[in-house]
Amino acid sequence: MDYITTTVFSFLVFIVAFLYSSVGHGGASGYLAVLSFLEIKPEEMATTALVLNVFVSLTAFILFLRAKHFSFKLTLPFILTSIPASFIGGKIHIDEHSYSLLLAIVLLLAAFRLAIALPKKEHKHDKVPELLYTILAGACIGFLSGIVGIGGGIFLSPLIILMNWADIKKTAATSSFFILVNSLSGLAGRISQGTFEFNHSIPFLIAAFLGGVAGSYLGSQKFSGDSLRKILALVLVVAAGKLVMKCLQG
Repeated sequence: MDYITTTVFSFLVFIVAFLYSSVGHGGASGYLAVLSFLEIKPEEMATTALVLNVFVSLTAFILFLRAKHFSFKLTLPFILTSIPASFIGGKIHIDEHSYSLLLAIVLLLAAFRLAIALPKKEHKHDKVPELLYTILAGACIGFLSGIVGIGGGIFLSPLIILMNWADIKKTAATSSFFILVNSLSGLAGRISQGTFEFNHSIPFLIAAFLGGVAGSYLGSQKFSGDSLRKILALVLVVAAGKLVMKCLQG
């Protein structure tokens, strides 16, 4: 990529990291949306998204943890099955056409989740999730995340909220840790399979880190970012549409 292209896409990565980290997410689905406009291979897209995810989700987790929103008791059952499932998913290689179609579906689901305003009411008495539900949810989300190259928080967050298992801040803290461990597991799967390709390290990493710090701080301390997430949902829909057109043309 030339200097102008790198600068523009680094800025977009910053915006994605800022918006996603404000709700405890790593931003992989957003990075994949941005990267879909570049002519790069699926393996490189997925690996790049996961690497950026690690940096941003780690930052988000630290800041939400410091703000005392993290519950290890809530998070543990999800990650027990999501880590091995994500590792297995990361080892699976799919062709470019199938990857583009699967990614388009993931982006549309992510856009749908982002466009829906989460309830602002804080729950005084959170329900205790049944172990079977959390184990199954962790395994399914982890497996899909490993294949596509995301952390899975975009699916875990609405599940926790809709099931009334935690309030918004605690959900964000749980999602950030869930994304972190799944991203690391997915990367490990790709490394073991020899599909680790990452050629946009420095500019994108710096942009993601700065966006993650800013978004995580404001998200854990100041605001929820509902209106910003709706704007981001539109970006994901556009990117998903581009991928669908690519599949139809292929």
